[in-house]
Amino acid sequence: MKQGIHPENYRMVIFKDMSNESAFLSRSTAKSSDTMVWEDGNEYPVIKLEVSNTSHPFYTGKNILLDTAGRIDKFNKRYAKKK
Repeated sequence: MKQGIHPENYRMVIFKDMSNESAFLSRSTAKSSDTMVWEDGNEYPVIKLEVSNTSHPFYTGKNILLDTAGRIDKFNKRYAKKK
């Protein structure tokens, strides 16, 4: 690894998938004001994810429609044919 380009302030963070409520603990430098108590009884910052390996169709093998914040509707409105 190249010296001096990597952050030094890694800390334990909970990543929580909001589509299926699964969570995992990992190290990160991401900032968050939300906290949650993990299985070990300690409180950690929480980073909320829309899609993770537990909900992404590629990893699950299931075709799930993931429409967050009406992306499909926004696309259709923006590129609808004018009459």
